[in-house]
Amino acid sequence: MADDPQRNFRSAYYEKVGFRGVEEKKSLEILLKDNPLDLEKLSTFSQRFPLPSMYRIHVWKVLLGILPPHSDSHFLVGGYRKEQYQDIMEALEVMRYINSSTPSTQVYLRMFQLESQVLPRCSETSAPDEENEDFLSISRAMEEIVDDPVDCYWLIKCFVNQFHTKFGDSIPHLPKSLEHYLSQEEPRLLNHLKISGAIAQLPYSLWFRRCFAGCLPESSLQRVWDKVISGSCKILVFVALEILLSYKIILMGINRPESIVRFLCNIPQENTDAIVTKAIDLWHKYCGTPMHAV
Repeated sequence: MADDPQRNFRSAYYEKVGFRGVEEKKSLEILLKDNPLDLEKLSTFSQRFPLPSMYRIHVWKVLLGILPPHSDSHFLVGGYRKEQYQDIMEALEVMRYINSSTPSTQVYLRMFQLESQVLPRCSETSAPDEENEDFLSISRAMEEIVDDPVDCYWLIKCFVNQFHTKFGDSIPHLPKSLEHYLSQEEPRLLNHLKISGAIAQLPYSLWFRRCFAGCLPESSLQRVWDKVISGSCKILVFVALEILLSYKIILMGINRPESIVRFLCNIPQENTDAIVTKAIDLWHKYCGTPMHAV
């Protein structure tokens, strides 16, 4: 699409006077008036721009298939989702898997297992394995973003299912992609991480399988999830890349791999908004048109 000089002038003016994103917000509102909603256009918007907080959850629910494209069915389908949530909860209570004191994230896990037909026997329940820990981390993060427990469960469930279905085969290759882009941006840092033995021990689970849940605060995390939900897992590589670049001086001064990993698992939270912004810029730089950045 050719650049629109008039639109670019308006966007620059709005940003200069402190109304960044005004044009984008209006564009999204127009898209949300379509019936049925155009999922491709919504995905394109989410790839190109940050979602306004007031519309984020609604757009996520549509893109994840929790709500259908036909807007006039949203109220009815929302009622069905709530009824299904309550039915699953009651079933787990009757089977004594959960009670009033069960942590909500554990409740979501049991609900997910029941719907996925992998619910263990009560006598066989044990400490969560790696996959369940990933689910619980995403659940804890989603709880901080979403207030309503019904919406929270459906968003967790559909986010996890979509992520595994769309990107399951790609996730094991993301560490190599990270090394490739790091070699382009800062080869000295890559060499240091290799020589120290840290490159193979980086917290890839926290970064990639958990989509940075437990690593970034929710204010930054939701901007990353905008891109994942709308069709890109490669954004995760660039967030990891920007974390490494942002702390290059510190990392270059550490030689013990366990110390490097410990630092990267506990990065300072006050800098994460800037890190995510720079990561999105890098993602655009290397991947071109955002919709092609899958």
